[in-house]
Amino acid sequence: MAEEESLQLEQNAPLKSKKKLIIFASVGLVVLLGVVIALWLLLGTSDSSDNEPIDDTSVEQVAPANSGEAFYVGMPRPFLFNLPGQNRARIVEIKVQLMVRGADDDVLLKKHIPLIEDALLTTFSSANVQKLSSLAGKDELRQLALLNVQNTLQPVTGRKVVERVLFTGFVMQ
Repeated sequence: MAEEESLQLEQNAPLKSKKKLIIFASVGLVVLLGVVIALWLLLGTSDSSDNEPIDDTSVEQVAPANSGEAFYVGMPRPFLFNLPGQNRARIVEIKVQLMVRGADDDVLLKKHIPLIEDALLTTFSSANVQKLSSLAGKDELRQLALLNVQNTLQPVTGRKVVERVLFTGFVMQ
């Protein structure tokens, strides 16, 4: 009887290994098929419209005038100022970077940093604690700062040089 059981176990062992082999082979086949389909989709044929040359004149007409590379000009020092509050005065520190388009505007902006710092400090110090405590108030302050900087630089440069004002650090204690 013991011999019959050991003989039966020996006969089941090849069946188990064949089942494992079939499972691994089918999983490998599915993975290989997935890779082939992905490569065919990525590297497959393209429409004839993709191969046509692009008319450069149409691109120039669609692109805006200030579509140059974006440059970020950081203010040399963070803005540090006091704001009176209901219960106590708060100290606020804001680190600012200005986004301009093109290397020419980058150089022009660096030339007028003292004028920009004055405009930003005037804007920031006119805020109140309640406004700066909310996200909407910070966004409003950022937009107001952008308008103030643009209006300050307009008479000097003849155009709006700054595209965005970005707060890269904001601490209120």
